[in-house]
Amino acid sequence: MVTDRVIATVVLVAVTASFPCFLYGAWYIIETEPVTWSVLMHHLKFVVTGLVLTTVPMLVWMAPRLLDQFGSFAMVHAFLGAQAYALLAFGFTGIVRIFSAKRRHDLYNDYDEDVLLDEIGGERMSHWRSRLRIGVFGYVIFWMLAYGAGLARYVLRYDVLEFIGV
Repeated sequence: MVTDRVIATVVLVAVTASFPCFLYGAWYIIETEPVTWSVLMHHLKFVVTGLVLTTVPMLVWMAPRLLDQFGSFAMVHAFLGAQAYALLAFGFTGIVRIFSAKRRHDLYNDYDEDVLLDEIGGERMSHWRSRLRIGVFGYVIFWMLAYGAGLARYVLRYDVLEFIGV
């Protein structure tokens, strides 16, 4: 039988592995010009992998156990994680508008450096770009806070310091 500590360790490793995916995906999209369809797909491979490594353990293992731990540090962890996903959804509203404007003008396949995103997206494009930035940065900040809370819970709940002899 697999113990709770083993499952928690696997979850911790999966969620920890998601962060380098997020970092590389962000670095790649920021550093690569122009953002063509292949650049976007390469970026999304890493971001989606990071989201899967974080979201699947949360939905399959963390969320079902939350009410059993009501009143503990688990609520702080859950609150911070919920804020991260709320900001991701907020940013997604901007991503959809930016993607559709670039797609409508075929800028993923036929990039034209003279065409500005604010011009093709209308007067609200700067708003959508701001939503994207706020959502992404907010997600990362709350993800790191939730990760820290989860790591602290792991160390306290599974007596890691005692286990390693500290």
